[in-house]
Amino acid sequence: MPRPPHLCSCGKIVPHGITCPCKITATRARNKRHDTTRPNARARGYTRQWEAARALFLCQHAQCAHPGCTARATVVDHIIPHRGDHTLFWDKGNWQPLCAHHHNSHKQRQERST
Repeated sequence: MPRPPHLCSCGKIVPHGITCPCKITATRARNKRHDTTRPNARARGYTRQWEAARALFLCQHAQCAHPGCTARATVVDHIIPHRGDHTLFWDKGNWQPLCAHHHNSHKQRQERST
């Protein structure tokens, strides 16, 4: 049996599992505002030195660290978000190999909730 639709805060009835267009527009506007104040990747520490350290780490840790995942790791994730702290950024004990799927979905959801 399909799940019933829900009422969006804008007043539209939206089918289950679908995001209302007003929510999509609001999210895009919020992300755009955030991106205008966020420093670029190089300013956040992702330099050539980082690229070399990242490549070495991924050679040594080729599999995703997410439990049950057997995919190849393509991202070096900071377990504790560094938020500009260069000591935490370079702490290899704070690094974990993740596949792009787990980094971009599960990990990002975790960080948004904290």
